[in-house]
Amino acid sequence: MPPCSRSRPLAAALGGLALTGGLVASYAAVIEPNWAEVVRLDLVLPRLPRPLDGMTLAQISDLHVGHFFGPREIARAVTAVNALQPDVTVITGDMFHDEREEAVLCAEGLAALRAPLGVYAIMGNHERRLPPEEGEWPFRHAGLTVLANESHEICVDGASLWIVGLDDPIMRRTNVERALRDVPTDACKVLLVHEPDYADQIRGHKIDLQLSGHTHGGQIRLPWIGPLLLPVLGRKYPMGLYRVADTWVYTNRGLGNNRPPLRLNCRPEITLFTFHAT
Repeated sequence: MPPCSRSRPLAAALGGLALTGGLVASYAAVIEPNWAEVVRLDLVLPRLPRPLDGMTLAQISDLHVGHFFGPREIARAVTAVNALQPDVTVITGDMFHDEREEAVLCAEGLAALRAPLGVYAIMGNHERRLPPEEGEWPFRHAGLTVLANESHEICVDGASLWIVGLDDPIMRRTNVERALRDVPTDACKVLLVHEPDYADQIRGHKIDLQLSGHTHGGQIRLPWIGPLLLPVLGRKYPMGLYRVADTWVYTNRGLGNNRPPLRLNCRPEITLFTFHAT
C-alpha cells in the first residue's frame, strides 16, 4: 500500500473533529445564548402566611445590556416574563454592563415588566461601577422598586411577605442590619443579593429564601468538569437550588453573557417560583 494512503483515515478523523468543533462553537455562540429556559420551582416556606400560599415570583438576572444584549433581547425577555403572569418579579443585578447609556436603555425596556405585587431590582457589581445618579436612578425613574439595603412589605389580605434587597457585597456596600431594621424577626423574608456566596454571611437572620445571580452558571460547562470559570463570591453556590442552614438559596444563570459571549450546557434562565405554606 502506498504510504500516502495511510494518512487518509487520519485526515478524515481530523476533518471530522474540525467540523464538530465548528458546529459546537457556532451553537455556543449563536443558538444557546438566545435560547432561554423557563425553570419552574415549587418551594415550601415555613414562615409564609397561608393566605399567600400559591404566590408566584419570577426572577431574572444579569442581562448585561450593552454587552451582546440589546433592545431586541430586552423586549424578548420582558415578553417572556410577562407571559408567565407572576405576582412578583425580581431582578437580581447586573442589568447593564458599564455605561450610563446602557443603564438608560435597560431601564426603559424593563419598565414594561408587569406584576400586580411589584417589580423589584437590586444593584450588582456592574451597576456600582457608576455613581448612583447614573447606574441606579434610571431604574427608579422607570418605575422599578430599587432596594439598596432596603425592604418592602407585600401585604395581601392582612398577610405579609417581605422583599429584602441588599446593595452589592463586592463593592462593600452591603448593610444587612439597615435592610432588616423594619422587618419583624419572624416574618417571611425573600432576600435579593447579587452574589450567591453571601449566603454564608446571613445565617441567624431568619431568611427564608435568597435569590442571586452573578455567576451566569459559568456560561461554559463541560461534561465531568463543570463550569470553566466562576467569579469571586460565586464559586460555592454557582447554579440552581441549595440549602444553606435554614435558608433556601437559588442562583439564577442569567439572561445575558459576559466575556466570552458563549454558552454551552448552560442556557440563559428565567425562573418562576411558586411559594407554598406548610
